[in-house]
Amino acid sequence: MLTLTILSRRGPTHGYGIANAIQEISEEALRVDEGSLYPALHRMEEAGWITAEWTITENKRRARIYRRRKRNHPAHGRLHAGRGVLEADRIALRVQD
Repeated sequence: MLTLTILSRRGPTHGYGIANAIQEISEEALRVDEGSLYPALHRMEEAGWITAEWTITENKRRARIYRRRKRNHPAHGRLHAGRGVLEADRIALRVQD
């Protein structure tokens, strides 16, 4: 769920950017392996929580950009029910001093 928080706050980004944001927010306490991140992003896309599209970056490379769905999307109700999980993620990251 931390991924959804990142997409909400930072806007559309690619997987590498999400992984870097997780590491940055957690002050290096968390690192996400590609083998974990991309399957999770795919599951979130299938659940309707995020969308993804291929694009060409400024460096002429292909990148898949992920966006959180808008609040009026039917999947938002299922996500809203999990808001306690988002709060738990935030608290867990702040507790690690």
